Amino acid sequence: MVRFFGILIGLFFAGMMVYSFGRGAVEYVSNPPVKAVEYQFHEKPKEVSFASDGPFGKFDNQQLQRGFQVYKEVCAACHGLRLVAFRNLSDLGYSEDEVKAIAANWPIETPDIDPNTGEASTRPSIPADKFPKPFANNVAAAAANNNAIPPDLSLITKARGGGAPYIYSLLTGYAEVPAKLPEANRPGSGLHYNPYFANLNIAMAPPITADGQVTYSDETEATLSQMAEDVSAFLIWTAEPSLIKQKQTGWAVLAFLLIATILAFLSYKSIWADVKSEKKKKDA
Repeated sequence: MVRFFGILIGLFFAGMMVYSFGRGAVEYVSNPPVKAVEYQFHEKPKEVSFASDGPFGKFDNQQLQRGFQVYKEVCAACHGLRLVAFRNLSDLGYSEDEVKAIAANWPIETPDIDPNTGEASTRPSIPADKFPKPFANNVAAAAANNNAIPPDLSLITKARGGGAPYIYSLLTGYAEVPAKLPEANRPGSGLHYNPYFANLNIAMAPPITADGQVTYSDETEATLSQMAEDVSAFLIWTAEPSLIKQKQTGWAVLAFLLIATILAFLSYKSIWADVKSEKKKKDA
């Protein structure tokens, strides 16, 4: 009797599963899902490679210096680097004097407290300081940017899906609004169409607008694509300054594990060879 009821219960659940599956299939065929407009017009990040890509990749310091120049002249007015200190720029090949000069001449001073009055004040930056925020707080940032708060760029290549290729695509992806884009999805006041942005409309105006916007000190031709690639490479470094050391450590660990595995196997063979030899003698 118990087995009979068990079979009935099993058949009931199996029947419900078949019914649910069949009903879902019929609903899907009769009313297929409609793709959102953003999905239809959204573009995947462009294919672009960087010197640091791959297990053997390394940072190109000249490119990183060019990227820093683009950040300084184009991005720094709105976007901060709160996790990066001026002294970290020495990793890019800048000398100690150059780092001091960059910090002292940075257009935004570092917040401080006046020791005489105890009131808030500012002072020129020193190498030990982090890059100062371009705005005092989010309210000030929103007020100056059409109610949009520019994100900090320290970890932006890790915080955004697609990483550096996404940043590159976003910077080079501003375009005319497609004629087929519905009116409801067209950029409103203060917004700009960019198919690489999640909802197609971004508050940030095109930061890099023309070739030669930045004059590189190494005389590299500053095309729009080159500037976007250089600043994207620089932001890879800000997000992971120890990336190359991590790769080198990884290879050292793999080599150690390989050698340790070989030694362990040889030890195993050596130890058990004697045991097997003695066993054969006893059996004989």
